[in-house]
Amino acid sequence: MNHQTIQEILAAHIFHPVIPRSAYEDILWLNLTSENKDLSLVNIIDTQQFTDYVFNQWLQGRTGVGGYGEHRVIYRRSERYQEEEPRSVHLGIDLWTSAHTPVYAPLAGKIYGIANNEGFGNYGPTIILEHHLEGTCFFSLYGHLSVASLQDKAHGDKLLTGEKLGEIGNYPENGDWPPHLHFQLMTDMLDYQDDFPGVAAPSQAEKFLKICPDPNLILQFPT
Repeated sequence: MNHQTIQEILAAHIFHPVIPRSAYEDILWLNLTSENKDLSLVNIIDTQQFTDYVFNQWLQGRTGVGGYGEHRVIYRRSERYQEEEPRSVHLGIDLWTSAHTPVYAPLAGKIYGIANNEGFGNYGPTIILEHHLEGTCFFSLYGHLSVASLQDKAHGDKLLTGEKLGEIGNYPENGDWPPHLHFQLMTDMLDYQDDFPGVAAPSQAEKFLKICPDPNLILQFPT
C-alpha cells in the first residue's frame, strides 16, 4: 500500500479528537524554524524558561499546533540530535497544551509499543498503537506522556475509539520538554517497536516522510 493510498484512506474518515475537543477551538500554528527570531532570545536549554516562553508569551491560553516536516532549530538543545549530520526535520505534529491534558485514541487499535524513552530531549513515556483501517495497517505514536500513562498497560492491550490513552506529561518526566504531545503516524515500523525516530537528518527526511504521513489527516485541524 503506497503513501498516497494511506493518505486517501485517512482523508476519507473522521476521527475522535486526540486531545479534548475544547482544545481545538482556539489554536495557533507555531513556527520553530530559524525564521522565528524570538527563539534566539530564549534559553531553550533551560526547560523552565522555554516553557514560560511557549505558554506565557506565545500561546496565552491557546493550543499550539504544528511542526510536520518543519526544519527546526530547537533540537540544538539536546546532544541526542547532534549526530554527524544533526537531525532537525520533524516527522510528527506537536500539540502544545498544559500538562495532564487527557490523550485519546483517535480510532481503535492495540498497543504495539510502550516504554519510557528517558533522556534529555527524548520522548519520555511513549505509547505506539497499531491500527487497521480498510485493510491497511498503520501506527500512531504518542510521545511526552506522563509516567502514569504507562501504568497498567502492556503490549497487545486493545483500545477503543475515543478511549483515554494517557495524559500529557510535565517536565522532566516527559523527556524534559515544555508540556506537549508529539503525535506521529508511521506506515512501517522498520526495526523499531517501543520507539521510532521523531526527527530526521535533512538527507534522510524524504525517506522518513514517505513512511510518516501528515498527522493532520487524523487531527483535522483547519490550516
